[in-house]
Amino acid sequence: MSLSGKKILVTGADGFIGSHLAEELVRQGAKVRALVLYNSFNSWGWLDHSPPEIRDELDVLPADIRDPYSTEAAVRGCDVVLHLAALISIPYSYGAPESFVETNVRGTLNVLQAARRADVEHLIHTSTSEVYGSAQRVPISEEHPLRAQSPYAASKIAADQLALSFHTSFQLPVTVLRPFNTYGPRQSARAVIPTAITQLARRNGHIKLGSLHPTRDFSFVSDTVAGFIAAIDNKKGMGEVINLGSNFEISIGETVGIIAELMGRSDAEFDKDAQRVRPSTSEVERLWADNRKAGDLLGWTPQYAAKDGLRRGLQKTIDWFTDPAALRLYAAERYNI
Repeated sequence: MSLSGKKILVTGADGFIGSHLAEELVRQGAKVRALVLYNSFNSWGWLDHSPPEIRDELDVLPADIRDPYSTEAAVRGCDVVLHLAALISIPYSYGAPESFVETNVRGTLNVLQAARRADVEHLIHTSTSEVYGSAQRVPISEEHPLRAQSPYAASKIAADQLALSFHTSFQLPVTVLRPFNTYGPRQSARAVIPTAITQLARRNGHIKLGSLHPTRDFSFVSDTVAGFIAAIDNKKGMGEVINLGSNFEISIGETVGIIAELMGRSDAEFDKDAQRVRPSTSEVERLWADNRKAGDLLGWTPQYAAKDGLRRGLQKTIDWFTDPAALRLYAAERYNI
């Protein structure tokens, strides 16, 4: 598949996954328009840290998907839209649910309407494994029931259904990709892997964490990016929901233990911090992806699967976070929701 010359809009390009995706698209020859959230600091988020040769090739557009006019301007002239812009913090969604509806639901509606009017070749919408809630059966296939256990998850279910409805109602070429727990360089410290690494890197003896017993299916960011790229020119995925996960389940506690081992900090103690613990009925206890559909439809296979793959991905993540230039960007002593 050649992306040379293809005009691709990435919403949320200033974020964790979005910045990695925008950079890789440039490397593969695409013409990338990067929609970043407008701010008065003239910041492009993580794209400020992209290599200069990548940054110079980006068409960066500060905008806001909550505004239909700037969203339409961003989509105009693009062949493909990769929609990643969203509010994603589960704890923040408890206190600001309307913000999640405005961004994740209304913002997605604006992107869909703009894509329909622009007659784009393909719109790839980003979902989340949180829409499944705690697994009722494993591994979790795309047919698993949806159960919102947080306002964030509810807003993403609504956004997913809107995207699929535009496919069935208006024949908009939509694919819904559902990444499981993506991790890697640049991830927010609200997530467990970065928060453990940054606290350990600051030589803290007592690491503050939330619940350690839930299980997750962790996917290294380059695998998630590869899944998006595999879907771009793939007509088989249109109208479909497709999991992107490693098909490997591990507890948060064991994951943090591997991080401590890799960082030479097996002596560290892990303390449960009440403010980091979700309400009991909101905690998603178990996530484990069935990724066969991604293999069948997209020809996608994770390169960082199973425990060996997780260890390799964690080592790359540790190497990035423990670089002093990266570490100083994070306030490890402060709980960030």
